Amino acid sequence: MTAAVAPPPANPSSPASPSSPANPSSPGLPEASEAPEASGASEARSRWGLFAQRDFRLLWAGQTVSRLGSSVTTVALPLVAVLTLDAGPLAGGLLTSAIWLPWLLFGLPAGVWVGRMPRRAVMIGCNLGSAALFASVPVAGWFGVLTMAQLLAVALLSGACSVFFDAADQAYLPELVAPEDLIEGNAKLAGSGSAAEVAGRGLAGLTVQLVGAAAGLLIDAVSFLIAAGALLRIRARPEPVVHQQAAMPGQVREGLSFLLRDPYLRAFLCFGAAANFALMGYQAILALFLVREAGIAPAWVGVLASAAAVGGVLGALAARPLCRRFGTARGVRIVLLAVVPFGLLMPLAGPGAGTALYVVGSVAVVAAVVLCNIVLGSFRQSYTPPELLTRVTAGSMFAVHATIPLGALTGGVLGAVIGLRATMWVMTGLLTLSGTLPLLSPLRTLRELPAAPRRPQAPHGSGRS
Repeated sequence: MTAAVAPPPANPSSPASPSSPANPSSPGLPEASEAPEASGASEARSRWGLFAQRDFRLLWAGQTVSRLGSSVTTVALPLVAVLTLDAGPLAGGLLTSAIWLPWLLFGLPAGVWVGRMPRRAVMIGCNLGSAALFASVPVAGWFGVLTMAQLLAVALLSGACSVFFDAADQAYLPELVAPEDLIEGNAKLAGSGSAAEVAGRGLAGLTVQLVGAAAGLLIDAVSFLIAAGALLRIRARPEPVVHQQAAMPGQVREGLSFLLRDPYLRAFLCFGAAANFALMGYQAILALFLVREAGIAPAWVGVLASAAAVGGVLGALAARPLCRRFGTARGVRIVLLAVVPFGLLMPLAGPGAGTALYVVGSVAVVAAVVLCNIVLGSFRQSYTPPELLTRVTAGSMFAVHATIPLGALTGGVLGAVIGLRATMWVMTGLLTLSGTLPLLSPLRTLRELPAAPRRPQAPHGSGRS
């Protein structure tokens, strides 16, 4: 999971890509017009909401399948290194670093490149590339030629696919649904994704036990193929935004300038970077803390992780009603100030009844993060000018992903120096404090987040001729 401006890093090994269901046209759902610009709002007000729109159904149902496959890979890929190749801690660290390195290498230029191409074509290409990469691992294992070098290459290249896919994906949903339906759309995608992650962890254990870790990666490969098929079946063909073919540095600078000068986007960016640092800081030592300090049996650690993931489903379900009742800006304030501090219960975890403290704290944190992801991600999609959206999205992701390895490293060092429980206190305290950063923006006084950036006022006395 990540902070509010970035997609959850629960599956860092592969992009959270939309994939297709076996029968995307669910029985009983009315078929809708394929022009979301004309009918998206009326469909959202129907009994089925956005599920009445065929293109969104493909995106939603497909993404659920893909998240299920990606959850299997999250467990299976490290196990391939450990069980098949007898890798040590250094190799495991290199594998994790290879997954995240592309965000630092390609994060900023990806926004420019994706902005020059059709979003759907980029997403299909990334899905097909990821499918081939993950399928290569069991194939190499069957022929006895699998090496650590290949695993590192798969991790690095699939991470690069994730960078480009995510930049396109964030700009693609606004092309399918009306602006007023973005919160509903993101909530449905996030809710089903969180549920798929809960099921995926259980499926991963069963798959590894029955067919082995390497063969388990075939599930993710198949999910990427289904994803590509789902995207090919989407009928909407939005008009591409015409961009000036300016030099790469200038376009990157333009996107960063908009991101850093806007008071709302800047505040949310700082919150995302700080929260990711704290989240990864305690997640890096969480398993050790639960087993060695909290006295929880190792067999229960996976169960607790699944229980925490349920918070994502709760956050997705609460996002739309909360925003309707209190407004988007006020709803985010309530979550940041009243829900995130429940994370301070996690360091109090202990055996027996003390386990409940961890469960309550972790569920609250995951719910808060997912809800803020939905609301603030929808805000960015509707607020940012279309010609800048991929660059602003890529700039945001670059910044919030940059703090992930720093947080993990800091958590590990602090765990060795001051102890595991003390590190949990430090990181959950930082997470709570990070929730105050958006209040340094105009968010603190608003009920609703603005629909568009404020245009600078013309000098007094100026006018049009």
